[in-house]
Amino acid sequence: MRIAVILDPLASLKAYKDTSLAIMRAAAARGHALYVAEQGDLLLRQSRAVLRTRSFEFNGNGPDWYALGPHQEQTPASFDAVLMRKDPPFDNEFLYSTYLLELAQQQGARILNHPASVRDWNEKLAVAQFPELAPAFLVTRDNDLIRQFLAEQGDIVVKPLDGMGGSGIFRLRTDDPNIGSILETLTALGTRTIMAQRYLPQILQGDKRIIMINGHALPYALARIPKAGETRGNLAAGGTGVAQPLSERDHYIAGTVGPELRARGLFLVGLDVIGDHLTEINVTSPTGMVEIAAQTDCDPALTFVEALETLCAG
Repeated sequence: MRIAVILDPLASLKAYKDTSLAIMRAAAARGHALYVAEQGDLLLRQSRAVLRTRSFEFNGNGPDWYALGPHQEQTPASFDAVLMRKDPPFDNEFLYSTYLLELAQQQGARILNHPASVRDWNEKLAVAQFPELAPAFLVTRDNDLIRQFLAEQGDIVVKPLDGMGGSGIFRLRTDDPNIGSILETLTALGTRTIMAQRYLPQILQGDKRIIMINGHALPYALARIPKAGETRGNLAAGGTGVAQPLSERDHYIAGTVGPELRARGLFLVGLDVIGDHLTEINVTSPTGMVEIAAQTDCDPALTFVEALETLCAG
């Protein structure tokens, strides 16, 4: 297969732990040709979607660990698959990319994940599709309503709708002296919508990342355990990743959400689960594959590539 991957700049990636690179290594090991592009390499010439790519090869583990070919303009439809793996934030540039990728899809390209579904499924708001699985939550920019929600719940987490890696997340309790300042900052004085969720003390046992591939869960989740004194379990916020088999409740959540993900063309998704509750649905560039592979007999990247082969063959 010919696979194009839209990435953040290669120099910014951590080669030893990046999920996109793990997928690419697994694909290369199975003989597939790899091409890379950045978000700015996606363009439109009149009505025709074009992707400026460079051929990519792994080149050992030293400082020069990859080799690139010259830039070439190719149609996205000329590849067997185009993987959109640009990290959030989901800003206007990301939004514009989904429009261009949707046009490419209409012109015959296979884009994963489905660009319209990525656009429609905000990673925080998507839990509203499955309210019975989620903790109590409120989405608003009205600080008075958030204060009422805090008074009802007693202990909440507030977070922006476009963040990643735990950025901008705060835990608030009714006796917190900084409630006003935090809410004013997050909502930009009531002009930016945010999410408030009931705080789940099970976070101390880990914020579990369940990786879904074409609607099916891997057998292991990555429990991201907060460091001492931290509310957030995100690895980017200093959490420790511990792979563990899915629980009965994890299987239920994955089995409930999976068919809808598959129906919407969301091929690679990360479900975030704390205790018994679904807290986020990550559809942009979910991670955690390398940590699971290092701690278990499961190879998520290989599983992904094999599923991709099956999809393309079909």
